[in-house]
Amino acid sequence: MGLSATQAEAVTISYNDLINDPTSLQNQISKAFGSEPDCLGIVVVKDLPDGYAPLREQLLKIAYEFASLPEDEKEKSVDAASRYSYGWSHGKEIMNGVPDVLFQGSFYANPIIDEPEVTPAKRKEFLEYHCRNIWPEKTGLEKAFKELGQFVFNVGTKLAAACQPFVDSHQSAVSLPDMFKKPYTTKGRLLHYFPPPANFVQDDNEALDSWCGLHLDHSVLTGLCSAMYLEAGEPGAPPKVVPSPSPASGLYIKTRGGTVAKVNIPVNCLAFQTGEALEIATDGRLRATPHFVHVGYGGDKASVVSRETFALFMQPTVEQILSTKGDEVVTFGSFSKKIFSEHYEATM
Repeated sequence: MGLSATQAEAVTISYNDLINDPTSLQNQISKAFGSEPDCLGIVVVKDLPDGYAPLREQLLKIAYEFASLPEDEKEKSVDAASRYSYGWSHGKEIMNGVPDVLFQGSFYANPIIDEPEVTPAKRKEFLEYHCRNIWPEKTGLEKAFKELGQFVFNVGTKLAAACQPFVDSHQSAVSLPDMFKKPYTTKGRLLHYFPPPANFVQDDNEALDSWCGLHLDHSVLTGLCSAMYLEAGEPGAPPKVVPSPSPASGLYIKTRGGTVAKVNIPVNCLAFQTGEALEIATDGRLRATPHFVHVGYGGDKASVVSRETFALFMQPTVEQILSTKGDEVVTFGSFSKKIFSEHYEATM
């Protein structure tokens, strides 16, 4: 597949309606998350409180600062025991059989709970979710990560409540709000895409999903911020916010009908898409959103422009039963173990 896709407009709802009149949103929610061929499986929330913009800007700029630290400093925040599900991860995740060794770095933490209150046995069984957060010194990352993560989580829980009538209409016994009452497995992912080398040439005919393969999040809902592009300044000077160096950069979604569409998230908005845990829990009635992120590189300044963004994976406890078929019981914990095994090498 070459660098071509349709441009799609995601269903957009107002935060004010989400708070004051959620029942009025049912048609829009159905259009966003339904099964019609043009459904994207994503909804954009606009008219957010004024506090959102500075929280987003603060954290995404810190992502740049942290990724620019010396390797030995970043290494202090690496946690192999959790399969790199806490702290810094670079070149560890495997997507489409290929490690992300090139340009993508991630920082993971639970912005709601620093350390879930679980038994030692349960902690050891699910180190991917039940460890204590790792916070580097001096960067201000902890405060900024928690503030933005909690903001996204609060909007997401309100969206979950507004989506419940739609879930009920699909003959599902799932309660979205109940799934998030104990956010032990909620995970924020702060992403930094490093600039390519100065001599890097991107083939216009390469697959759109070559940088982050087409996949499903294994969450119930995933909250997404609009990406920020930063251009490196003179030594010692802060980076400058700039437009994307390539119009091809961004989020791509495979619609229910199989069309690949590019979706833009406005800077002052949040987006939420459905994950595979919800699809399993509703026996396929509510489908997960196949998607990938493409970071196109172009223009004279591509080698000095990075991409920063933040995602929040909203998930139930590991004990939450997703499906029961005969003697087979699938919990969120057992499902997650399978996903982690596919995306990470076994740790020693």
